[in-house]
Amino acid sequence: MTRMKDTFRVFVVRKRWWSAAACLCLAALIFAVVNHPAVVGASAAARQLPIYCVQRDQKLVSISFDAAWGNEDTQQLIDIMDQYQVKTTFFVVGDWAEKYPESVKALHDAGHEVMNHSNTHAHYPQLSADEIVADLNACNDKVEQITGVRPTLVRLPYGDYDDHSINAVRSIGMEPIQWDVETSATWETPCGTVVLRFFKLTSQADKLQ
Repeated sequence: MTRMKDTFRVFVVRKRWWSAAACLCLAALIFAVVNHPAVVGASAAARQLPIYCVQRDQKLVSISFDAAWGNEDTQQLIDIMDQYQVKTTFFVVGDWAEKYPESVKALHDAGHEVMNHSNTHAHYPQLSADEIVADLNACNDKVEQITGVRPTLVRLPYGDYDDHSINAVRSIGMEPIQWDVETSATWETPCGTVVLRFFKLTSQADKLQ
């Protein structure tokens, strides 16, 4: 009888010990989540993405152009946008800005945003972080020298990106902008196709059709 009581006491003690240990572990986990949410979020985070859309109360769409080839239609585009009182964003390649500074200035003077489309239109996932930053800053320097405004947004060449390239872009305080809808049937130039891209500003209640 005494031996059975001793066994029962050992069992109860062990059970209480495991319960206490479990409670301590749970408390430690809750403390970590509350005090270090970034760590928990980072471990569960999905891949890094550029901005595809922005939530807005109104149904809106933002029009953007990529400038990397000739400038024959630049003034025509400015005139059309002016006719309809539309302001757009032009993502320009640094080499293009260097070759056509008068076009960059005309876009800026007409009230359009002039932003970054890389310096040489390279595939960013194939570059190191330092190379990406250097390429971005080279284009930013050229645009700022012409317009007086340093770009804060970038359209990644070819729409090509990975976690590595997105992190490199954001490491210098810039934001990568992707597009939702693309058309290239509006303007054909001797140097290539003028690509018109739409960046969606969605409604909180429903999506643009």
